[in-house]
Order: sequence, then C-alpha cells, then structure tokens
Amino acid sequence: MRTIEADELTALADGAGILGTGGGTHPYLELLAARKLYAAGARARLIDASELADDDLVGVVSFMGAPLVSKERLPEPQSVCAAVAAMQDYIGRKFTAVMSIEIGGENAFLPILVGATMDLPVVDGDAMGRAFPEAQMTSFAIAGLDLFPFALADIRANRMIITRSASAKWTERLGRVVVVELGSIAGTCKAPRTGAEIKNHAILGSVTRAIALGRAVGAARAAHADPVAAILAHEKGALLFRGKVEDAARRTTGGFVRGVAKIAGLDAFAGRTMTIDFQNEFSVARLDGDVVACVPDLICVLDAENSEAIGTETLRYGQRVAVLALPAAPIMVSEAGLPLVGPRAFGFDFDYRPFAGRHAA
Repeated sequence: MRTIEADELTALADGAGILGTGGGTHPYLELLAARKLYAAGARARLIDASELADDDLVGVVSFMGAPLVSKERLPEPQSVCAAVAAMQDYIGRKFTAVMSIEIGGENAFLPILVGATMDLPVVDGDAMGRAFPEAQMTSFAIAGLDLFPFALADIRANRMIITRSASAKWTERLGRVVVVELGSIAGTCKAPRTGAEIKNHAILGSVTRAIALGRAVGAARAAHADPVAAILAHEKGALLFRGKVEDAARRTTGGFVRGVAKIAGLDAFAGRTMTIDFQNEFSVARLDGDVVACVPDLICVLDAENSEAIGTETLRYGQRVAVLALPAAPIMVSEAGLPLVGPRAFGFDFDYRPFAGRHAA
C-alpha cells in the first residue's frame, strides 16, 4: 500500500480522461475536488489487489447517470459516501477498501474522493478497463457474478438499495429508473466484491496504468513532442482520423447522453468524413460510412493541440480533433464478453470488428 501523491492526481486526470472514451470528459472538476481534500490534509492510499485477503470486502463505487449533469451539478463525494455507508449498514460489515467500477473519466476519481473522505484505501483496478455507460458492462458480470445488492444515494436524503434483481441487465434497468427520478445522476455502491473476486475477475493495475498514461502525455507536452504519438505508443493504439467537428447532435434521455458527432477531415484525411455514435461514451466510428472501430475497443476523441480528452457532452462545432482507437481488455473481446459489451449490446446490427492494426491490450 502506498499514498497517492498530489502530483499524481493531474496525471491520473489526464490518463482517465483518455480512457473515458468520451464519458465524463477530462475529470477536471473531480481533480479540483481531490486537490481540495489534499489541501485540507486528507490523502488517498493505493492498495494492490494482492494485499487483499480473500474474505475482505471492497465497495465498488461510481456515479450513475448522464455525464452532462455533472457539468451543472458540481461533483462531490457526499452522495457516493452515502451510498457506501448505506451498503455497509445493509450488509452489516465495513469495507476494507473501495474501487471504481471504471477507470475512465470522472468515475476514476470517485474512489480517490471517497477513500480520502472515509479513510479507505483504493484498489488498483476496475471492472471495465475503460468507461461504459451501463452497470452490467463489467468484468464481474461477464464472470457471472451477481450485481445485487446495489445502493444509490443523492445529495438530498434519498437512499435506496436494490436487494435483488432478476439479472445483471435488470440491475441496470431498475437503477436507471431511480437515477432519472433523482435528476439523472446519483452516487452508487455496487454489489460488494470479496478480495478473491477482485483478484480473479477485476481488471488489475488500471489506476497505475492511467497515471502512467497521463505522465506519458505530460512528458510529450513538456518536450514539445506529439502527445498523440505518445498515447498510441503507450496503449498500442491506432490513429483513426484528424478533422474538425461539423456537428454534434445529442440529447439527454433515459439517464444517458445519446447522439452522433460528424467530423470533416483535415490534413491527410481532407475530403473524408467520420461519424461517431455515442451513448455517454463513443461506441462506433465510421469513416465515409464504413465501420472502422467499435465497442468494446476504446474510441477516443482528443483536442488536436494538446491531446486533452473531449467528452460527448462537450464536443462542439469547430473543434480540431484527433480520433484514436485503443484496444479493450481481453475479457471484453472474449466470447463471454462481447454479448455484454459488443456492438449488439448497444443496439447495432453488426458484430464486433477489431480496428486496423489492433494489438492485444
């Protein structure tokens, strides 16, 4: 176990923003919240999964809802801490540690905020290896683990626990209805995971990965090198497109931000067009109408100048962008994983297609 140092927070924000694939964008507001806690003397500690006893319990935390709302209602740890406390009361045990459901975007910072507030270490891992929009799109669900009980809380006095659900998808459906009523965002504590389940089924080392990715981008900027090249080298990804955003049609519905972005090509891509579908996160990229990348691989839209991640809720006309594809974790592209996180799980009528030049993550 070690302390997450203050200078690592910026790197984590940069790395998690990229791995967020458009969901929650660069977690700048969460970074400010963490810096405030650190300035007050609090610290978050990072624990390797190997340090957990098999019967330890880990609280898996996240916001649930539409990322756009977090730009209007500033992020805070209170609602997630309330969900953690509600879950501990329900199961009659204290958590040994907390962990994010996903390493992408703002949710990557929530265990930092919760851990520093509640004095709980943060597990170096997650259950997605990126960001996904739905609660059942996890390595735990792929492994067949139950996703209940499931606690939700808001910044008021509302606390709810789904004690049982018929399936992983039903956990998502029921939780999403509650979230909509709470204003399209809520703090959640997912089903408690044992130390053994974390070691066997989580995507391990993802916090360290995000920090290292953020440092690689920071080093490239400091050296006046190309941050995109640094990201591609670090993550074994591919450049899909460079261009200017022509349109971003989106709507907040059912607790999600949904829509399509249209990008006109620049430089080597002049005269060509890319469209990207999204549901909180970018899900399918098409070049001149042909699918060139899709979930569960990561589609990342970055500012062309500084490679800062751009979210689905902040994409706007005129932005110069680079579009990258990064490989998903192996469990996500497995035979068991694709039914939960592949294109058909998002309503598309085609099977998973690896992007050109894809290497195993």
